[in-house]
Amino acid sequence: MKQYLLGFDIGSSSVKASLVNVETGATAASAFYPEREAPIMALKAGWAEQDPQMWWDNAKLALKKIMSEANVGGDEIAAIGISYQMHGLVCVDRNLEVLRPAIIWCDSRAVPYGEKAFAVLGSDYCLQHLLNSPGNFTAAKLAWVKENEPELYGKIYKIMLPGDYMAMRLSGTVNTTVSGLSEGMFWDFKENCVSKALMSNFGFSEELIPDIVPTFAVQSTVSAAAAAELGLKAGIPIAYRGGDQPNNALSLNVFNPGEIAATAGTSGVVYGVLGEVGYDPKSRVNTFAHVNHAPDDPHLGVLLCINGTGILNAWMHRNVTFDMGYAEMNDLAAQAPIGSDGVCIMPFGNGAERVLQNKEPGCSIHGVNFNKHSRAHLVRAAQEGIVFSFCYGMEIMQQMGMDIKKIHAGKANMFLSPLFRNTLAGVSGATIELFETDGSAGAAKGAGMGAGIYRDNNEAFASLEKLQVIEPVESDRAAYIEAYSRWKEILLTL
Repeated sequence: MKQYLLGFDIGSSSVKASLVNVETGATAASAFYPEREAPIMALKAGWAEQDPQMWWDNAKLALKKIMSEANVGGDEIAAIGISYQMHGLVCVDRNLEVLRPAIIWCDSRAVPYGEKAFAVLGSDYCLQHLLNSPGNFTAAKLAWVKENEPELYGKIYKIMLPGDYMAMRLSGTVNTTVSGLSEGMFWDFKENCVSKALMSNFGFSEELIPDIVPTFAVQSTVSAAAAAELGLKAGIPIAYRGGDQPNNALSLNVFNPGEIAATAGTSGVVYGVLGEVGYDPKSRVNTFAHVNHAPDDPHLGVLLCINGTGILNAWMHRNVTFDMGYAEMNDLAAQAPIGSDGVCIMPFGNGAERVLQNKEPGCSIHGVNFNKHSRAHLVRAAQEGIVFSFCYGMEIMQQMGMDIKKIHAGKANMFLSPLFRNTLAGVSGATIELFETDGSAGAAKGAGMGAGIYRDNNEAFASLEKLQVIEPVESDRAAYIEAYSRWKEILLTL
């Protein structure tokens, strides 16, 4: 009988499920629900909530479809892994019933609570112990609930991240991971325990924190009730859990210091692995425990997020090159030389940028000469500006001690553009490797590692298909670096 690994990816837009063949590593089937973007409740400006029951319902629909499509029975599932949207807050009572809608990652109501905690605890403690400002992360969201919904807060038995909730629904058991606690700002990296100072500052009882289990391990097993509801077999191990960005890195086989995982959709993320406990003194990037972090063998995930990435390219498409497709648009951009003949675009038109210390300078275009420049220069300058913003953040990572030699990415979104890829390789000097993968398939393989089906990540991802390798072109590097230097000079004046 064939065996399969099941992976769930609990996103804010949809829930995706994938089945991976244990022997071949190939994805047998995948599906996501809803097929249109899931609703986000915003009762007030800046709020963003979702009903966790919706995640469960969508997971069931996706699972039913892939089991049918692959003709797989519930007794053929060897292990389950979970990826999830980071920084959310789910509160349950002693009956494990959800007390209120989840406050999800993009909800900004808790910012003042994080800022106050940063001031009270002090920057030295926060950066040296938590590796970040408490910011708008899960702990600050819980502080908002405590102050604004005290009666409800008094009923809370345990708090969870979205992935913890999914595991609870599968197993009836509540637990979490060090990686998850670190993304919520609950973990003290110096003491290797839940931060007593942060919990005391907010007035939280440590009893609210679930039991801690390893990221790769049999964390719990599928309950009889969940098995009956899902058409699975009771006792299947739930053997891996990771936030979406650490899991994206795992899906691209990024485990070692100096390796980078990058995505460039509407917004862009560069996630690098640091081999020592470190932080950015200005908190322009965030540092969490990577999936393979251990106190005696540190592996930290350093997360850079640029809000204005593919959204800038899409704006250019709608307003400048609306008469052509994206492939034609890329060809047009390639007609302009490296550096766009002096045109520079700052891609920061999609809200405050953490890498700029939460400034919101907006998108701006510099150096246009009406007698010299065409829309080809604008389109190229937009793609270069996005790359340069990535490289600006990567310089911060390098200052933290990261030696960036290789960038892994899925062949999607901005990485479909040869100009984008070549510019990133040219400026960073790193080799770019493009793969065919996704988060739910990565979570499935993570479960294979946690259940002991695979010896290590190299065996788990041996079948990961490398689609393309882009090496820096040495003869072009000087031109790329000159263009980046000019762009950075303008950025520093904003």
